Amino acid sequence: MKAVFDKLYDSYHKDLFQFIFYMVKDKPLTEDLVQEVYIRVLNSYASFKGESSEKTWLFSIAKHVTYDHFRKKKRKAQRILDFFDWSERGETIPDQNALPEEIAIQSDEMQRIYKYLDKCTVDQKSVLLLRFIQSFSIQETAEVLNFSISKVKTVQHRGLKTLRKYLESEEKGGEI
Repeated sequence: MKAVFDKLYDSYHKDLFQFIFYMVKDKPLTEDLVQEVYIRVLNSYASFKGESSEKTWLFSIAKHVTYDHFRKKKRKAQRILDFFDWSERGETIPDQNALPEEIAIQSDEMQRIYKYLDKCTVDQKSVLLLRFIQSFSIQETAEVLNFSISKVKTVQHRGLKTLRKYLESEEKGGEI
């Protein structure tokens, strides 16, 4: 089991950390949730049937752990969205050393996109992160989120439309 775990960790840890970090935007919380993912992996690997790739299975567990966290923290969808909106609360993520995810958001364009990604629904944000940040295929994204392929396409389209609306509004001189 140690060899299998080491392989999963070596292959996917950075991507897994990034995925959860982009969802919760809190480094210590991300570390806790990643640990919970690994605990679930260790407890359930024997029941992994191989019907999907290990990567898809791992990210599906990560999605469930992250969503479980939000369900425990907030019960209503609006309150979940409020949880993502850090711009109004002025919180930052202090760290002396740049992490891979921090390097990825340093460009102005990426900062703008991440700012408006928080205006998307949780489903839209999940789909856009998996598709465009983690480079998952539509099929892999559907498997991780337990969506149909058509739902992934629809949610992706609506999420991109939402981002475009906010970016275009900002370019015209005002935020929505």
